[in-house]
Amino acid sequence: MLVNWVIPIFEEQPSRYSIAMIDQNKLIDRFLSYVTIDTESDPKSDSTPSSQKQWDLANLLYQQLKEIGMSDVSIDDKSYVMASLPSNSDKDIPTIGFVSHFDTTPDFTGANVKPQIHENYDGKDIVLNAEKDIVLSPDYFEDLLLYKGQTLITTDGTTLLGADDKAGITEIMEAMQYLINNPEIEHGPLRVCFTPDEEIGRGAHHFDVQKFGADWAYTIDGSQVGELEYENFNAAEAVVTIKGKIVHPGYAKGKLINSMYIATDYINSLPRLETPEHTEDRQGFFHLHTISGDVDETKLEYIIRDHDQGQFEARKEMIQKVATELNQQQGQELISVDIKDQYFNMREKIEPVMHIVALAKEAMEAAHITPLIKPIRGGTDGSQLSFMGLPCPNIFAGGHNFHGRYEYVPAESMVKAVEVIVNIAKLASQKANSKNNS
Repeated sequence: MLVNWVIPIFEEQPSRYSIAMIDQNKLIDRFLSYVTIDTESDPKSDSTPSSQKQWDLANLLYQQLKEIGMSDVSIDDKSYVMASLPSNSDKDIPTIGFVSHFDTTPDFTGANVKPQIHENYDGKDIVLNAEKDIVLSPDYFEDLLLYKGQTLITTDGTTLLGADDKAGITEIMEAMQYLINNPEIEHGPLRVCFTPDEEIGRGAHHFDVQKFGADWAYTIDGSQVGELEYENFNAAEAVVTIKGKIVHPGYAKGKLINSMYIATDYINSLPRLETPEHTEDRQGFFHLHTISGDVDETKLEYIIRDHDQGQFEARKEMIQKVATELNQQQGQELISVDIKDQYFNMREKIEPVMHIVALAKEAMEAAHITPLIKPIRGGTDGSQLSFMGLPCPNIFAGGHNFHGRYEYVPAESMVKAVEVIVNIAKLASQKANSKNNS
């Protein structure tokens, strides 16, 4: 198993940006209260939110934002929750936003989450579920060894945890509470938004950028401590439909057409090593994630990913080209392809405003974190928001192994994310002061 990871560095030197101790136990309690609420999204639904149960957390967040003292707290008919922390400075400071999503993936159940807390992790196997023999092991998940001595929050092995992205929500809430409780920290206007349906690609579809009113924002939705990302895949989905012809097998010669055999030919015609399990960094892929069918009809569902726009277009062309060639071999139109673009690489929208990446980088360094600037091998609401006029890089939330039973998050990583959010607010104010005084 090839794993690329960097040890997160938490130095102990004092810093003029360091913030007072954050109550880790209080943060854990908040996080646990969120992950035990089932918010799984539903890709088969046309409503927003796609599942009614997402309202449970949305309404709770709406109430909590008001309770901690945020302003302009609102929840719309699509369950988007927004709030403001007004500036406490007379300086001209940009409005900065922070965004996280409250839905969890439909890929693995998020119902009846039973989180487990493991204090002072010793670097050995963690038995998630003895009865079912489910073990979280550093022999397979090597990044566990980065967190020896820390407090890990895991699942019980039967569900996902929901750190994607309830860790991000927790961190934003704790950061806003911290700034409210410490009014001596000068900051400009801050905006927060919690969204539905990010996991099914719709998190930004009804995001009111004008109402949000930020100059730029950050999604708090990454993984390992230090991750800072402003590039993501270009993405499309493709549904390949293969028509067959059902005939009684006893009289089938020259008449029966088995769509499943043609589907096999189609699958094998795409580059076998250009798949998720064989690629890394900026390498793109074809990912066959669903097959359904019988003799009469088979459907193949692919996602297509590439960071490079030209290679992305070439991949879409290849998906169609293979269908055309197989149709020619069959002498009839048996294969049809439906390709839909999903989102695009936000890099082109971020590069003109790279100071917002530099600000986040400096905020991490002020928290004694080594920034890990790398492309996202996936998508983010920040991509769509950037193309909607709200530049929006992505910052770590601290979790690992998202979307499955082995998901976990170190509590210390969540504390660090809170510190980074606070530092962004502080640094933006200090830079505005320097500009105003120059």
